[in-house]
Amino acid sequence: MPWLASKAWATSRGRQLPLRRHLHLAPPFLLDDYTPRYHLLSSVEASRKRSAASAHLRHCNLCPRLCGVDRYQKTGFCLIAAESTKVNVIAPHFGEEPCIQGHHGSGSVFFSGCNLRCVFCQNHDIAHQRNGFDATPEELAEWYMKLQDVGQVHNINLITPEHVVPQVVLSILHARDLGLRLPIVYNTSAFDSLESLALLDGLVDIYLPDFKVWTKASSKRLLKAEDYASAAMESIKAMHAQVGDLSFTPDGIAKKGLLLRHLVMPGKEHEGREIMRWLGENISRDIFVNIMEQYHPDAHVGKPSRSARASPTPASLEGASTDQPDDGPSSTISARYNEINRAVTAQEISSVRRAAEDAGIWRFCDPVRHDGFNL
Repeated sequence: MPWLASKAWATSRGRQLPLRRHLHLAPPFLLDDYTPRYHLLSSVEASRKRSAASAHLRHCNLCPRLCGVDRYQKTGFCLIAAESTKVNVIAPHFGEEPCIQGHHGSGSVFFSGCNLRCVFCQNHDIAHQRNGFDATPEELAEWYMKLQDVGQVHNINLITPEHVVPQVVLSILHARDLGLRLPIVYNTSAFDSLESLALLDGLVDIYLPDFKVWTKASSKRLLKAEDYASAAMESIKAMHAQVGDLSFTPDGIAKKGLLLRHLVMPGKEHEGREIMRWLGENISRDIFVNIMEQYHPDAHVGKPSRSARASPTPASLEGASTDQPDDGPSSTISARYNEINRAVTAQEISSVRRAAEDAGIWRFCDPVRHDGFNL
């Protein structure tokens, strides 16, 4: 039985025991060298992608919302037009997974705007408020070159790019002509359309999706997109079909493949368990997973409810905490999205991790147990 397709087993005193596998860099996950996929495109294929990018913007179908608007004339749900993108920050970034940021950082491009409306968004000021500056595809390409030549980063990391995929495609192709040679990381919420991912095929080296929640109820309430989970499943399958499991060069830096994130949510660990089970059964047991524990109430979570803002606070309740459960229709003080207005517990995180291991997943983004770099 191939060792990649099953758990390894050993015999001890007549019993079969599962062996834990730690060799993330073992073949076939180890690459001698790597050439970015966009350098393998012919000039004809590149020209076709340029034409397709413009067509997508004229009848927008870049995400499952399928606005269908002509973004040369008006904006859709994401509120971003066609000619340029809005960017908040471009800089070497050291807040990513160790295999992405390495020693010199990941060349991160934080796009403003988003096709989701996550009420707990950890980057609310960027994604929801559209702060930043306008940048054309050509200007983006020049920034990629600065990140490569001056910043000496390990990759170009496109963060929240779902709504600006055509502009991203044009920028990568232009940067290729300028001499870019770094892998492209597509850092996404997984709320992508299959048409959008087809446009990216051949240009993206590492897909970095975040599978957020599992149920329609949570998707509708917390993301404002009831079909999120079904769209994410389709997208992640397509991403994995393009690039496979995460692979590294001998320096420990990821160069190609899928790295999936799941942010454990308070009270939603059962959804995390379902996501891990689905990944093991439908994507790959060799998938590289980062089970993240850094959730904290942000954006709209914990703010006073509309009823509390509309009603004057009785003198007897002044100074009362706004994070108490709503006692009913007559209550005037309560926190919005109170069910996730706390940090996650160690038990919730462990529950999701155990579910991943039970699904056969074994490649995790874990802290190192030595004093060296986590590569």
